[in-house]
This record gives sequence, structure tokens and C-alpha cells, in this order.
Amino acid sequence: MAYSFLSRFQVLPEKESEFVSLARQMEGLVDREPGTLAFQFFRLEGEGMFAVFESFIDEAADKAHMETAHGKPLIEKMIGCMAGGYEREMLYDLEGETV
Repeated sequence: MAYSFLSRFQVLPEKESEFVSLARQMEGLVDREPGTLAFQFFRLEGEGMFAVFESFIDEAADKAHMETAHGKPLIEKMIGCMAGGYEREMLYDLEGETV
């Protein structure tokens, strides 16, 4: 079973353009990370609302993603664009167990 989740968050209006640029950079880098199955940002309804869908082979691959030399500074900059934190919703395969 994949380790997948959707994170939702709001971006500050004055940081939206910067955030989109950073998100596109991140999408272009994750394909070189072992263990990444899917990774894509989306705009949501609501002003400044965004989400990112992430799927990894396991939790360790997600943690490795957060610590990569190319990704860590981008992640820090993206978080700096947010109005507060983010909400992570875990996604489970239909056949998988829930916690």
C-alpha cells in the first residue's frame, strides 16, 4: 500500500506568484527522488487555497523527500508563503487498512 496524502493550505495573497513558481520547481525535481510515485500541486476553490497530492512507496520515502538537498530549501520557502500551516489528509487504498 502506498503512503499517500493530500495537504491543503492557504497562501498569502502577496506571496501567491512566488509560491506557484516554487511549486513548479518542486514538481520538476521530485521525479529524481527514489520512492516517489506521484507529486502534484493544485489550486482549490477559495482565495489563495492550494493543495498538494503526494504519494510515496512508504513513509521513509516521504521523510527522505523532505530532507533532500534540492527540496529542503524549496519546502522552507513554500511554507514561508503560507498563511499558517497546512492540513494533511491521509489517503488509503480501497483494499488497505485504515488507522
